[in-house]
Amino acid sequence: MTSLRNRMIEDLQVRNLSTNTQTCYVEHVSRFARHFGKSPEELGPEEIRSYQVYLTNEKKLAPSSIVIAVSALRFLYRVTLHKDWVFEDIIPAPKKPQTLPVVLSPEEALQFLDSVEHIKHRTILTTCYAGGLRISEAISLQPNHIDSQRMVIRVEQGKGQKDRYVMLSPKLLETLRHGGGRSGRHIGCFQATFQANTSPGTPSSRPVKRHTCIAASPNRSRHTVYGMLLPSTCSNAEPTSALSNFCLVIAAWRLRHDT
Repeated sequence: MTSLRNRMIEDLQVRNLSTNTQTCYVEHVSRFARHFGKSPEELGPEEIRSYQVYLTNEKKLAPSSIVIAVSALRFLYRVTLHKDWVFEDIIPAPKKPQTLPVVLSPEEALQFLDSVEHIKHRTILTTCYAGGLRISEAISLQPNHIDSQRMVIRVEQGKGQKDRYVMLSPKLLETLRHGGGRSGRHIGCFQATFQANTSPGTPSSRPVKRHTCIAASPNRSRHTVYGMLLPSTCSNAEPTSALSNFCLVIAAWRLRHDT
């Protein structure tokens, strides 16, 4: 590891940027250096401009991808190399097109979720859709994050290392308790329970069961929270993030081919 690379990593760590951001910035700076076969310390505004033209015209990267490279180079030259440039002029960022998101109708959302047969995957996707959660946020939820009295879900350290609350709908609460009404089916290694108390639906402080592989019984005396409560997995399971992302692809494929 070169001294410049090591210094940049330390600067990223001091500012407590996320691990993904650190990895991404270092990789983009490494690509920039390899493109010219020189250390970034020996490169200046002309080389940066030439590299941006290369990314735009030859690599044909999307503006959103170029923005990440721009952010990495700005961090390197502003923070690590202490350049006093006007960075908006020296390292300009491309204008990103403003687009509208694709919003599913209620019928399309139900059709999408119904195409997922596995109870674990279906509950993860239902939670993501109903609460506006990312996959990483959904699989990090714990029973005590679900507040059925105030009907909110607490998302801890989500995007940008920020906590937030999202609304908990009655339908989602029912899905989390009973697995979307598909009780009695085997749910694999991705399951946790909490003890029912005098206020129905209020999670207790009972520790989450980990590494359990059992079938859900319709006669359980306890409420059962299926889906996204265990960040760890059993020895015979894939990482939960990989499972969840794979489920998204499979669900979309099934929906596309079943219609």
